[in-house]
Amino acid sequence: MEPLRIHQGLVCPINRSNIDTDQIIPKQFLKRIERSGFGQFLFYNWRFDDDGNPNPNFELNQPQYKGASILVAGENFGCGSSREHAPWSVQDFGFKVIIAPSYADIFKNNCVKNGILAIAATEEQVQTIMKKAETEGYSLTVNLEEQKVYDNDGFELTFDIAPYPKEMLLNGWDEIGVTLTYEDKINEYELAHK
Repeated sequence: MEPLRIHQGLVCPINRSNIDTDQIIPKQFLKRIERSGFGQFLFYNWRFDDDGNPNPNFELNQPQYKGASILVAGENFGCGSSREHAPWSVQDFGFKVIIAPSYADIFKNNCVKNGILAIAATEEQVQTIMKKAETEGYSLTVNLEEQKVYDNDGFELTFDIAPYPKEMLLNGWDEIGVTLTYEDKINEYELAHK
């Protein structure tokens, strides 16, 4: 995974609450086991009509949000089943940061394990960002080290994150990567206990 320290990116708002993992990536696309290639199926039932044509009314299909890397959504984002394919599809589509008032715990944990920063902000802060994101080209800067999000017009919020997931994201580590930071001690133990 890539380290995430400071990220500046275009914002895409999806002003809906209770977006569950089946809406993030429908079940028919869960047949693969590799982590890549799922971005094309992100929000599939909203992005495409029954004939497979792009829905021009859905936010991700609108030209002003092309290339967005910060997703802003309503409360309880990622609820539903615990499928890890949901953060895989979010990341593969190009999102590095999600901002919402609340998340399903398993989804938020899966985000960290896959290098996505899921920021909890107040409902008022989220609505402010969504309103600003209606303006073409609206971007935010996310500074994980300082735990701040801000724009060029004076908007700023601070967010909480526990030390362990913060360290994982700052260093680009998954859980195996964290274990490998103890490789010298593991090798010492194995040599001593042959």
